[in-house]
Amino acid sequence: MKKGRLEAFSDGVFAIIITIMVLELKVPHGEQVEALLPLWPVFLSYVLSFVYVGIYWNNHHHLFQACDHVSGRVLWANLHLLFWLSLFPFVTGWMGENHFAAWPAAVYGVVLLMAAVAYWLLQKTLIAAEGERSLLRRALGQDWKGKLSPVVYIAGIVLTLWQPWLSMALYVAVALLWLVPDRRIERTLVTH
Repeated sequence: MKKGRLEAFSDGVFAIIITIMVLELKVPHGEQVEALLPLWPVFLSYVLSFVYVGIYWNNHHHLFQACDHVSGRVLWANLHLLFWLSLFPFVTGWMGENHFAAWPAAVYGVVLLMAAVAYWLLQKTLIAAEGERSLLRRALGQDWKGKLSPVVYIAGIVLTLWQPWLSMALYVAVALLWLVPDRRIERTLVTH
């Protein structure tokens, strides 16, 4: 099966996720700059989630650049990832509306963790479809960022019980870690 339909469908879902998140930003009542102040937690949570969706979209694109075809299992693994990403608007809104309180921040972290696990499963499923000697397998290598991220998310989830702001710092740190697109795949594609 060719990968084009999967990529097009996924791109549409990414666009819808971002659209839903931005629609959650409500226009303030009032014309003064002070009217924006109560919205800062909602806006900050939106920015963080927007960056995460962008990171997933970018790396998803790179991932599929390194493979030639997909299987039924890959389709389901991709849907699994899209499911967790589709929860971003809900957890983003809940966390922002409640000023990064413990439970919303913890649930946000759980969704981040599950999206990371789903992305890892998608990688493994693609490698199984392409073969252990595939270009994708060589490109991914040891994937230290992919292994570190879930550990940091778990630490962030646990920290929400004591210091929700510290957990947010960890979520931001992982986003910063992934902000630069995954160059391993680009390098492998150029040298191939």
